[in-house]
Amino acid sequence: MAEKMKSDVAERNISLVGQLMKYLVDHPKVFDVLPDDFELVILPEDDPEIVLYNLDLLKSHGRQDKPVVLARVKSNAEKIISEPNIFVPIAA
Repeated sequence: MAEKMKSDVAERNISLVGQLMKYLVDHPKVFDVLPDDFELVILPEDDPEIVLYNLDLLKSHGRQDKPVVLARVKSNAEKIISEPNIFVPIAA
């Protein structure tokens, strides 16, 4: 049962990544403000299961030497509904 749930989360995550990449290709100016090499974490506002999953992935597999870019999105199964909010946290 856990494997099926993990597979479902992975499929939803892959869909979100594809949608975000399409947005970035359609809006290349976003890359002007992003670091050259970074860890991307997608945080869908309407899917807390994926938020927790993605933050856990960052915690267990993220690299300390790469900046983290957070992309908060409102989404549904078909498409990202609105422009994502992309944040690059800055260390104090």
